[in-house]
Amino acid sequence: MKQRIMLVDDHEVVRLGLKALIERRPDMEVIAEAASESEAITKAAAHRPDVVLMDIRLGGTSGIEACQKIMATMPEAKIIMLTSYAEDDLLFAAIRAGAAGYVLKQAGGQEVIRAVEAVGQGHSLLDPALTERVFAEVRRAARAQESAAFAQLTEQERRVLILVAEGKTNREIAVNLHLGEGTVRNYVSNILGKLGVSNRAEAAAFAIKHHLKDTTE
Repeated sequence: MKQRIMLVDDHEVVRLGLKALIERRPDMEVIAEAASESEAITKAAAHRPDVVLMDIRLGGTSGIEACQKIMATMPEAKIIMLTSYAEDDLLFAAIRAGAAGYVLKQAGGQEVIRAVEAVGQGHSLLDPALTERVFAEVRRAARAQESAAFAQLTEQERRVLILVAEGKTNREIAVNLHLGEGTVRNYVSNILGKLGVSNRAEAAAFAIKHHLKDTTE
């Protein structure tokens, strides 16, 4: 069975080039073309393509919006976003919209064909030039989430909690931070209340689980 593909690009010459490239393959066929967001949505509903190759910019509109709307009614569709520029905002917007792939137009014809094959087989695909950007964003989001877990703590409370997580006693923490032992007890009590935990062991486990040390480095 042939893979049924729809092309969406507001430049006819680009569509013609992609069509010629795809139709060299006996296992692929272009079943529809569109030049705008509205046309893409209408033709996707009418033709039910297996794979949609869509420019991320469509004249004055966004291919990302078209992607969202097509995925809302055809969640089984595999959409590959094509772009001439590696723009981080568009990359993450495309992923959030449900795109199965994101390929730079400079990648070349065979890379585009491999992308169509990959998403047609159920794989997600990202141009290698963009992979590190995604991982960097994932790491940034994870750090932000971990940092938010301790947002209510003051800097001094964070220092105390790190030492609690290391198994230090109140006396040892007091010596380490040049504080009175009673002051440390008050800090620990405040930390337990802010984190919503019952004891030092739970506070230590919370600090380790959410990588408190990493958020203070």
